[in-house]
Order: sequence, then structure tokens, then C-alpha cells
Amino acid sequence: MPTSHDLKGLMKFLAREEWRECFDEVFYDHFGPVLDAGDMDFEDIAEILGEGWAMTLWGCAFEDFLTRDFEFEGGNIVDEYLKRRGWKENAQAKTYMKALRTSVMSLYEVGEIVPGKSLVARDLVRGGDPIAVSEGTATRTLKQWDRIAARILPLLGKNVFAGGLLPFTPQATDALFDGLRQMFGKKNAKKLPDIKDEELQAAASMFTLSWLFDTLERAMGLPSMQNADGDELVFHDVRFSLASGVTRKDIAARVSNIAGMSRENANFWNWLEQKPKHGVQKRSASSFDITTDNGARVLGNVELKGKFLHLATNSAERAQDGTTLIQQALGDLVRTPLTEIRTVEQMMAQRPAREREDSASEIPAEIAEQVVHQFMDRQYRETLDQPVGMLGNKTPRQAAKSAAGRKMVAEWLKYLENQSSRRPDPVDPTATYSFEWMWRELNVLDLRH
Repeated sequence: MPTSHDLKGLMKFLAREEWRECFDEVFYDHFGPVLDAGDMDFEDIAEILGEGWAMTLWGCAFEDFLTRDFEFEGGNIVDEYLKRRGWKENAQAKTYMKALRTSVMSLYEVGEIVPGKSLVARDLVRGGDPIAVSEGTATRTLKQWDRIAARILPLLGKNVFAGGLLPFTPQATDALFDGLRQMFGKKNAKKLPDIKDEELQAAASMFTLSWLFDTLERAMGLPSMQNADGDELVFHDVRFSLASGVTRKDIAARVSNIAGMSRENANFWNWLEQKPKHGVQKRSASSFDITTDNGARVLGNVELKGKFLHLATNSAERAQDGTTLIQQALGDLVRTPLTEIRTVEQMMAQRPAREREDSASEIPAEIAEQVVHQFMDRQYRETLDQPVGMLGNKTPRQAAKSAAGRKMVAEWLKYLENQSSRRPDPVDPTATYSFEWMWRELNVLDLRH
């Protein structure tokens, strides 16, 4: 027996020649510009992004097709199917098809989430009151302040998502809004105009194209994360085993004499930058590095653990430089090192499940959380007085002085919260950090909705 979301009969109806030709028009609206620009076929998108995303994208085009009225008698496939084959469908399936028939794709900001049950969605294009949506699967992966392109359908007394749901980055959002302003607004307008449902319904392909151009660009050409030297961010753990008869005291004395080694305790050193490698570096948005309280850049850490000396750093170049320094200083006190390499993605994937080799030395979770939160407090407090690209290179305090700037500050804070909450481990100290003090400090708490 078909379920309320079963569209198999409708899809079989699509095989008829008259509907096949109409669907090809809609399909080209959604994918033609991307395929033409990249000299690709749709199968290439599936190969790059995976079959799952390809099916979702096809579903976005199909759901748009269901809303279209073509210029011939019986020119909507849902109306015609229900007229001719509706007797085969149960009441719930017919209700679902009728809801898709009049549905509108829009961009929503995710608010309060009840995992496995529901979420609140705020329409960023049409405005209006937030909408409570009954949803099981997506609520387990979505985070507050995520932005999603979706169709919300009233069904049996509750609101549900249709099948085509696309997560939007800030870049994809900007591209979509630029397109909507050009289509419906005045030239060079900065705000979205009032867009009627039937107008937005006709612009459904813009959502797919904005998402697809952004996603393919990141999948095929996104610059890798870098440290401040411009080196690709790849984490290296270089492990030197101590030679026979060598004591930890012998090693510590030699390490402390290496230029740039700042000793934190009996077994741990910060390896500090003595002179910028390439002069003063301009950090990109995706650059990553840590500095000490006095502003010295930390190139890596050196630690004595049992019968091993570990060098941990975040690039192949630094790993090579640090290895050379240690081998020159320690000579035959250590053996040839072994190196473990992990990318950012591997670090994120492994962290929740990875057990520490030396559990006895593990920092208690509550202490680790306190330390990380204090560090983030210090970093973000400094950021309040530094230019931010998302705020037009104004500082958050400067931007918060105008009405337009306050809205930009609120969007920036939502972005920070959203990125922090997306850690794979929900109890990660970064994921549990509260940004509420920043909303209060900048006097924009009333915009946190």
C-alpha cells in the first residue's frame, strides 16, 4: 500500500512523451547553466558530489516541475494524474501531491530544534512568523542558525518538509539573494524586495543553481586551510624514541637549549617563532594558528611521553624544520623518528572515538572545557575590536552602532554559533561554548530569534 509520500505512480506518469519534454525544460532551468559552464553531464555531478546529493537535486527539479502549468490542456502533471489515476492513490498520498502542487521553495533559518521531532523555521525571503515543522531525520543533523532551501507543506494538521532540502552556506545565500534582487528588485538594491508566492515559485531553479555553483566550487576548487605561513594545514606527530640508556633528564636539557623552545613544565615545550618565515603574513579567513599571551606565534609543541619525544605541528614544512632542529640538538640521543599524519577532516572524524594512549595523563573533561572556554573568551573579546570581513571590515563594536550594522552583527554571531556547534562531538568544549555574552556586549540580543 502506498505511503503518504509515495510518488512512484506520478513518476511513472512522467514517462509519457508530453510530460517528458516539459520536464526536460525544467531540468535545464535547474542544471543547464552549471552543466554548460563546466562542460559536464548530470552524471558528472553525481560522481563529484555522490549519488545521494544527485537524487536530492533531481528531486528539487521534480518538485518544481509539479508546480508548473504548461500551455496546453491539462497542463499540470499533478492535476492530470489525479484526474486519470487518482483512484489508485490513498487519501494521504493525494493530499501530499496536492500540497506539492502549490508548494513554494524558499530559504529558511533553523531556530529551536527538538532532535527527532521538530524544528522552527524562519523564512528569510518572505518573512512572516516562524513556522513549526514536524521533522525526524533532518533534526538529528541540523544545527541552530543553519540555512536550508526547502518546501514546507501543510499536511494532516502539521507542517512537513518535502524531499528536496539543501543546506546553504553564507556564500550560497549571498548568491541567491543577489539573484533574487536582480530578478525582482531595483537595480543595485541592497534589500530583498517583497516577492509574491507565485513569483518565488517561478524562481525555484535559482535555489538549485545557487547551491550547486557554491558546492561544486568548494568540492572542486576550495583552497585548503592554511597556517599563517601559507602552508597547507596537515597535522604531524613526529615521534622520536629515546636511545638505549638515555634519560628523560638528558633529553629535557637538550630540548631547552633549542632556540625558540619555551618550557611550560618538566615535560612540555612550546616551539615559538623566532622570525617570521616569509615576513609579515596576511592571514586568510581559513588560516589557523595559535599565539601566546604576549603575541608569539606557536609553531608546534614538544612533549616527553614515556620513552618517546613527540613533536606536534600543523604542516609538513614545520614538521621538517622541527625535526631538523631536534636531530641537530639531540644527535644520537634519539633514534630515527616515525611520523603520523592527519588531515583536518581525519582529525574531525577521529576525535570523538579516539582514545588517548596515556589515559592516566588525560585532562578531566570539566577542566579541559574551562580552559578552552577561557581561551575562546579571550580570543573573541579581542575580536570585538578588530575588523571583520563579514561586517564590511568594521569592528563588531563599530558595526553595532547603526541599525543596518546591528543586523550584520547578528548574522555574524549566528554564523559563529553555528560553526562552533557543528563539532562532531556534542560535548566538545568548542561545541558547548556560549556566545550569549557577545550578544549582550554588542547590545543585539533582541535580534537573536
